[in-house]
Amino acid sequence: MGIFSRLTDIINSNISDVLDRAEDPKKMVRMVIQEMEDTLVEVRTSAAKTIADRKDVERQIKRMTEAQDSWAEKAELALRKGREDLAKGALIEKSQVAGMIKVMTEELGVLGDGLARHEEDIQKLEAKLKEAKAKQQTLLARQETADNRLKVRKQVFSSKVDDAFARFERLERRVDMTEGMVESYDLSKGQAKSLDQELAELEAEDSVAEELEALKAKVAAKTDDAA
Repeated sequence: MGIFSRLTDIINSNISDVLDRAEDPKKMVRMVIQEMEDTLVEVRTSAAKTIADRKDVERQIKRMTEAQDSWAEKAELALRKGREDLAKGALIEKSQVAGMIKVMTEELGVLGDGLARHEEDIQKLEAKLKEAKAKQQTLLARQETADNRLKVRKQVFSSKVDDAFARFERLERRVDMTEGMVESYDLSKGQAKSLDQELAELEAEDSVAEELEALKAKVAAKTDDAA
């Protein structure tokens, strides 16, 4: 079964609606295009046959017209020769040919109408086919864009990205440890320096205390002398 049951279905179809209802729009648009192209071939073949039939009828009308003229000439000749009976027979033949010409002319008109309809159908089919192919290009472009976006999304959310960030974190941790070791040495130097300062301060305190005691003794001795 085709997508369309007859030519009018294609001409009256809404391509967008057909694709919207499809489970696989890309596959559906290919089927639509194929059926339209097949139908277009059929219509063109039918139109070609109509053209051939019309040419055949035109040739027959031409021959009959020549025969009609010939019978008219024969009737005139018979009258000139005094053969009225032959003239009458020739006119009868001429009349019969005229009747056939009338029938053929009517047939020619029917063929002309049919050919005009074929031409109209071909134009409409070509327009629909052009529309379907445009839809196909749009779908292909959208599909390509969607595939690229999906590929990027998969890359972003893949385990490779997680592993990369994990490696960054491990490297950052190593840097932190290295910096910590450097700072630990700085802390050790700071403590050693503070200890030296404390010892120096203790020594200074002892010196000051000794000097203070000596000063006290000196003052006391002067006091005793004065008394």
